[in-house]
Amino acid sequence: MALVDLPEPEAGPGQVVIETEAIGVGGVDAVIRRGTLGGFGFAPGHVPGSEVAGTVTHVGDGVDTTWLDRRVWAFTGTGGGYVERAVAKIGDVIALPEGLSSVDAVTLGSAAPVAHFALEHARFAAGESVLVRGASGSIGIAAVELAARGGAGLVAVTTSSAERGQRLRGFGATVVLDRQGHEANPDSPRDAPPPFDVIIDIVGGADLPLFVDRLAPNGRLVVVGVVAGMPPADFGMTLLRTFQQSRSIATFSLDTVPTASRDGYRAQAFAAAARGELHAVVDDVLPLDQAVEAHRRMDAGSVFGRIVLVP
Repeated sequence: MALVDLPEPEAGPGQVVIETEAIGVGGVDAVIRRGTLGGFGFAPGHVPGSEVAGTVTHVGDGVDTTWLDRRVWAFTGTGGGYVERAVAKIGDVIALPEGLSSVDAVTLGSAAPVAHFALEHARFAAGESVLVRGASGSIGIAAVELAARGGAGLVAVTTSSAERGQRLRGFGATVVLDRQGHEANPDSPRDAPPPFDVIIDIVGGADLPLFVDRLAPNGRLVVVGVVAGMPPADFGMTLLRTFQQSRSIATFSLDTVPTASRDGYRAQAFAAAARGELHAVVDDVLPLDQAVEAHRRMDAGSVFGRIVLVP
């Protein structure tokens, strides 16, 4: 990754230019940079970043001029966000409510909808037990908070330290496990808790089959990220070996949610955050020219919540 000068962006038809005030650094940015996002290829010169917040400075043909000078959050796709001035389609832009900072907006703008609709995709119902695997990132924290608010009978998390586990308890976690799914409390037996009705998995990787085996009968595991890489090619055999338990695995992408539903929930989440009912957890705010340092921290697994870049 390198800092470069680019030509001034222009708003094409149906687009806006945004003077960025905050840029979210997400797990998808890291897997794109590593080249481990299966099925996608990104050429040298690719600009990372999928979400920004700031002020609209220019509008293209077909865009109402009332958007000018408005504070907004925007999705920039699989790239184009690590910039001082970003371009976005007007359909991917949401006005920000009073009282919500740009930093908080890019911490929640993608994470909260992914967590909400992933729980919906899993058919989560009040009273069910939920495990969030990889709960220390922005999606994981949102999933913990939303599951707890939704009446989960138990909310378990996997995380890398007791300190992180204690912080996650503040968002509604009731059981803290280590990365392999065992009790993280050194004073407790190294036994696994009861099986889970729902697992939201942000990690993927080689250990995913271990967590398929942690599903209760009729349990549902939804993969929303692969920050640890792709699972083994034969991971589905874990399901077939326990055929009579009617377990299931699904993947989930926000791309499959209808625009009206996605944007409607995102606006609700922003309003809830502005009221203090949903929490944006910011690990650190770094200058844009320290994007490499942000990714080093992501790779080291030292981020709790989200790193935000500011121009």
